[in-house]
Amino acid sequence: MKLRFLPLAVAVVACHKTASFTPSATDVGFPSSSATGAAVYSGDRRAPSFPDAWPYKAGRAAVFGQHAMVASDAPLASQAGVEILEHGGNAVDAAVAVGFALAVVFPEAGNIGGGGYMVIRMADGRTAALDYREVAPLAASRDMYLDEQGNLTNKSVVGPLASGVPGAIAGLTTALAKYGTMSLADVMAPAIRYAEQGFVVEGPFARSLTSNARLIGQFGGAGVFLPDGKPLAVGTRLVQPELAQTLHRVAEQGAPGFYTGKTAQLIADEMHRDGGIITTEDLARYKPVWREPIKSSYRGYTLLTMPPSSSGGITVTETLNILEGFVPVPPFGSAEYAHVLGSAYQRAFIDRNEKLADPAFAPVPMKQLTDKAYAQKLRATIGHDRATPTSSVAKTMREGMETTHYSVADAQGNAVATTTTLNALYGSGVYVRGGGFFLNDEMDDFAAAPGKPNMFGLVQGEANAIQPGKRMLSAMSPTIVLDRDGGLLLVVGSRGGPRIITSTSQVILNVLDQHMILSDAVSAPRIHHQALPDSLAYERNGLAPAVLDSLRQMGYGLEPIGGVGLINAIMRVRGGYEGMSDPRSMGRPVGY
Repeated sequence: MKLRFLPLAVAVVACHKTASFTPSATDVGFPSSSATGAAVYSGDRRAPSFPDAWPYKAGRAAVFGQHAMVASDAPLASQAGVEILEHGGNAVDAAVAVGFALAVVFPEAGNIGGGGYMVIRMADGRTAALDYREVAPLAASRDMYLDEQGNLTNKSVVGPLASGVPGAIAGLTTALAKYGTMSLADVMAPAIRYAEQGFVVEGPFARSLTSNARLIGQFGGAGVFLPDGKPLAVGTRLVQPELAQTLHRVAEQGAPGFYTGKTAQLIADEMHRDGGIITTEDLARYKPVWREPIKSSYRGYTLLTMPPSSSGGITVTETLNILEGFVPVPPFGSAEYAHVLGSAYQRAFIDRNEKLADPAFAPVPMKQLTDKAYAQKLRATIGHDRATPTSSVAKTMREGMETTHYSVADAQGNAVATTTTLNALYGSGVYVRGGGFFLNDEMDDFAAAPGKPNMFGLVQGEANAIQPGKRMLSAMSPTIVLDRDGGLLLVVGSRGGPRIITSTSQVILNVLDQHMILSDAVSAPRIHHQALPDSLAYERNGLAPAVLDSLRQMGYGLEPIGGVGLINAIMRVRGGYEGMSDPRSMGRPVGY
């Protein structure tokens, strides 16, 4: 195999020579499906070649909206966002409406008992990143999940000790107050309506309840979601009056309606009942943090993404900086492409796992990790035709789950990328009785035992150890991509633990490097490498047999897996926007 590495100096210059690129208008293209549903590959959009056995064929129809678009994991939540847009709200108003609606209609991951991140880019050029990640309770301690022998227990995953102090309500209300145009009561109206009037349970939700019945059945949510001991059946209307009351308190009082008063006391009582440690003081002290988005470039495009306490923005940026020196990029689906992409992820994840943490508690070398010269050094460690063991890469470098994402774009060009989570499906399983919502199990995202794997197999360092008041590291990667002229191009993010990083970045690469239309970029097979375990994971049937043989000969340990992330994305096209929810999921965009 022969790969051409572009020297750093040339790469940097090339990114600023507009004449060396195809004009941006052709990057956008026309809507990807015609009135007959057939794909339209206009401008520089190209039809990809997927393996014969891959179930999601190229040329799938995306959803088109002339004015605005919302893409989320729940159609009712997407519709709530469009309802707000049609009533004159902007993208931030709509994003807040979607966030609250997901708490009602998508309880496996949509939440008010967890937290998340939001990247905002307003049409006038203003940008912002809002960190409303959960924090460790004041009573948390470094070794709280170890038994007497020093072994990890499951208390960071299931039960009341697994929960960090929720940040979702503070985040949504704070974003609305700064960048929204509508009242909190107005943007919450769809969510409250869904909770009071109910919605019909469909197949994906019913299957989710069935798969997680054992967890839910251990706690207070059993009476709501497992009546008579059985999961809600398809066709059942789910009404949630306790959740509606909680939402009403927020709509009337703002964040204090959650972090103080009745709701706060309900949370504290639920914790006290089963041995949890979140108190009313923890809740009253919670504050979201405004941060500067990470702004990076890739082949002349601009990326705006999330800084720590999320690891997503740095890890995506570092990966793309490494890849930028490969010219041309190997063909999609080839062994060469899997090799260079997997190697870039491997190196970025080594840095992610060892060096990133809440910046209020540990120094984070952001400048180094996002620097193109540093990426050049990492790129030089990638062999031309051999896999590099993680232990070898890590030595050289030292010397030198479940979540939901939604994307919103409005008619003015404002855009919001939001990723929010309970961590595992239904979080810790703990359900706040009287409040109507599940609590997260985000404490597992700390390095509960530095050097040992968490529930996602990530092996993390001392920087991410548990400390009271600290934000646990996250992989969430809400990202906005601007075209070469500075206009909005993509709003994208994913769910799936550490696979959020790899799935989000691969959709971006599919659009920018492989020139795919949005539907193909999201449907395309994906790979994953997180350094440890030291193997290249790939979606089943996503790599051709000959490619797998070549990768084995290169020394890769290969791991077939069910999926790499679940994407919700929006792409600007001529005449409007396209929205695409991952065909691997039950999401559906709504536009107008």
